[in-house]
Amino acid sequence: MAGLPARPLGRCLFRGRSARRTLLWAGGCPQCRPLLAFRHDRFSSTSTTSPTTTTPPTRALPVSLRKQIKDETKARKAKAAQQKGSAAGSGLAHRGQTVPGWELTVGIEIHAQLNTAHKLFSSAQATSPLSESEPNAPAHVAFFDVALPGAQPIFQPATLIPAIRAALALGCTIQPVSRFDRKHYFHWDQPAGYQLTQYYEPLARDGHVDLYGDRDGIAAEDGDHVRVAIVQVQMEQDTAKTVAQPGGVHWLDYNRVGMPLVEIITAPQLHHPATAAAFVRKVQQLLVAVDACTSGLEAGGLRADVNVSVRRVAGGDSERGEDKADTERLGVRTEIKNLNSFRAVEDAIIAERNRQIAAIMAAEAAGHVSPRDAIVSETRGWTPPAFAGDEGKTHRLRGKEGEVDYRYMPDPDLGPVVIDEALVRFLQLTLGASPDAEMDDLIDNFGLSPTDVAALMALDGGGRAQYYYDVVEAVEQRLAAATGAAPGVEVRAFVANWVLHQLGRLTSDRHASVNIGDDAAASTTATATTTTSLDMTPEGRCRIPVACLADILAYRYQGRITAGVAKELLFAVFRGDVTDTDGGPSVTDAIAAERLWFDEISADEYAALAQEAIADEAKTLKQFASPAAQKKYPHGKLQYLVGKLLRLGPEGRTDPQNAEAAVRAAVARWVEDSQRHTA
Repeated sequence: MAGLPARPLGRCLFRGRSARRTLLWAGGCPQCRPLLAFRHDRFSSTSTTSPTTTTPPTRALPVSLRKQIKDETKARKAKAAQQKGSAAGSGLAHRGQTVPGWELTVGIEIHAQLNTAHKLFSSAQATSPLSESEPNAPAHVAFFDVALPGAQPIFQPATLIPAIRAALALGCTIQPVSRFDRKHYFHWDQPAGYQLTQYYEPLARDGHVDLYGDRDGIAAEDGDHVRVAIVQVQMEQDTAKTVAQPGGVHWLDYNRVGMPLVEIITAPQLHHPATAAAFVRKVQQLLVAVDACTSGLEAGGLRADVNVSVRRVAGGDSERGEDKADTERLGVRTEIKNLNSFRAVEDAIIAERNRQIAAIMAAEAAGHVSPRDAIVSETRGWTPPAFAGDEGKTHRLRGKEGEVDYRYMPDPDLGPVVIDEALVRFLQLTLGASPDAEMDDLIDNFGLSPTDVAALMALDGGGRAQYYYDVVEAVEQRLAAATGAAPGVEVRAFVANWVLHQLGRLTSDRHASVNIGDDAAASTTATATTTTSLDMTPEGRCRIPVACLADILAYRYQGRITAGVAKELLFAVFRGDVTDTDGGPSVTDAIAAERLWFDEISADEYAALAQEAIADEAKTLKQFASPAAQKKYPHGKLQYLVGKLLRLGPEGRTDPQNAEAAVRAAVARWVEDSQRHTA
């Protein structure tokens, strides 16, 4: 049944006129004619005689509106499932990294906002995407930014420093001379009607980014290593920020216009969506590592545009080439603008790839359109799955402009930018370690796994890694002072577990198990914390002071407090009950005041408790002596006995690891005695 218009339906059914025959008749309300199938029998009678003497005409029983709607819904779902199945069979709804018989090619353009104090062509103060500045504030908007007549651009040399650092981090060659060009296009976020960029003579050329399978998350089809070529890195000015309002109204915030950007342009060498997302992630790590950009992709400091094309291949990846002639045979590309997360990069590429393949296959099936003409070169937007369903979808924004459309021309008001080689050498020497070198150091010298290293460097924009270094240094100093010997690598792995996992629990656990501090005596119940963020800064500062966590971990590593007490202390620091500043109890004061020092029982007491724990567990112990135990040790039964020992022992004086060792020894003695008696 066709959908019924809401207004006529409401007029007929909800205003007391549903019993009027003309309203439900074909001539009464044409828009409501579908209701004829559901009217009551008394509306269909054409006779004026009594129902007892007139036989109604034979006809099918009317179908209820509810049932017809349900049937239509089922049919619609079945049709969608059939279409999805046929698309999956032909590779159209493929969620994988490759589609058999097709090659995907992706080129990426990344716009990164530079970490500077002023805008690119004016002395107005720069703003960060994370700042909460008042829109169109005079301090952030200069005359040139809003293109007032007579205003001239004044290049700010300080913006070169982060731009050069970014280009060097990407392995580019800095050009001794670069120039600015006008890129003409008209849009409300561009007051001058053109954008100043470096199209013909950019800041840097010929760079590359290396991606590794074990740490960067590239597609398995790409193997262990991928090198992505950087064609050029160019400086340009940002546009104004558009703020959508109800009723189709848009407000403009000119605080962002004129902000210095670097645009990073890759060669069309990426062929798998996961590798494309990994590339964007790696570029963000590189720019953050050299302090070139203000914030990451999710915060708005970076924006990624992806160019996507597909073409048929006869032999899969073996047919792929990367030379110029091969590039000229690529399919028609479309550009997806302003992707703001790594997941969006991967999902948008997959959705656009599937859309293009479907369009080409439909054109081939029709036979009257060339497969190459099936794809229109255009700029598209991205609607994520949360709003578009299934895998998300791309949608047309506008036609794709070309070099002729932009009418590039050298800017007559700006001279060339000349960069001295000595400046480049100095910035290269002070660049610091690359993310790859840092990851190697964390794996080789800190004993961390590649997975933990990747998580540590990705969290909090690199702030978690800096925090980790500070805590490791403080813990090692405390242990060296207590033992007189340099701690080993295992201490660094121990600290990493707490910095990665236990700090993460603070933002997910809503309650601490105990209260520690001045208010603890007044309340023994758990108190809900109202803070859900660590407030980690890129410099490695957060709500958990380094000194407090170092004290907790040093005491825990030495065995002076239990793991449970260490976690309780961490919650107390997070709530602010324990602090490293004057006026509040320190970690050591809180442990002493609450008598939380670990007074562990002796080895003989462990052995006695272990014997008591296994005393009446003959049935359980037989499983340790069975032949199956030789192949697979019954760890579950062992943990059961360990738990029993911990319950038998004095509260707060037993260590789980030592308890397990005592139970293992007791079980081994029982098995040995049992086998000797059997023999």
